[in-house]
Amino acid sequence: MLKKYLLVFLVSMVPLVELRGAIPISQLPTMNLPILPSYIISIIGNMLPVPIIYLFARKVLIWGADKPVIGKPFSWCLEKGEKGGQKLQAKAGRGLFLALLLFVGIPVPGTGAWTGTLAASILDMDFKSSVAAVMLGVLLAGVLMMIGSVGIFSLF
Repeated sequence: MLKKYLLVFLVSMVPLVELRGAIPISQLPTMNLPILPSYIISIIGNMLPVPIIYLFARKVLIWGADKPVIGKPFSWCLEKGEKGGQKLQAKAGRGLFLALLLFVGIPVPGTGAWTGTLAASILDMDFKSSVAAVMLGVLLAGVLMMIGSVGIFSLF
């Protein structure tokens, strides 16, 4: 069972898949893990890279954008973060915290903790607000994924 939880943890750390993929995976017939521990493990795994992304990702992407082999993927990630940040700022205005929370919390492809944190870093949001908004967004996305994975009545 520990191997199954480790898989859920690792999947929740993968960019673009994140907790949105880890929770449904935990509910597959071959895994058959209890939903609440899977939710908690997925949140921990999804949040673990957030401070590192905030502090270093932008610098690394800018550094690598002009390198021969890694330039294209680094530029793509940087552009994705900038576009996400610009959309967020345009829609949010002063409500940037709430906008980031909803951006991360509504489970659609490309709007998870990785992209949200990169966007917050590019927008120069302060560290504490960014991490708090992303954390609340991850909690919201996790609840929505739990409901989608097992159904609302199975949670009680």
